[in-house]
Amino acid sequence: MQINPALASQARKILDINKSERHIRGGMATKEKYHQLHEHQANTAI
Repeated sequence: MQINPALASQARKILDINKSERHIRGGMATKEKYHQLHEHQANTAI
């Protein structure tokens, strides 16, 4: 197989961006998880 250098370069840029941002997305997902858990507990306590 041959690799298309232009396409490989574009893919590498996108992968590098995703890799550099994944810790932020993970933190946001965790924050949302506990926010929803807290809301659920507050609503069931009433």
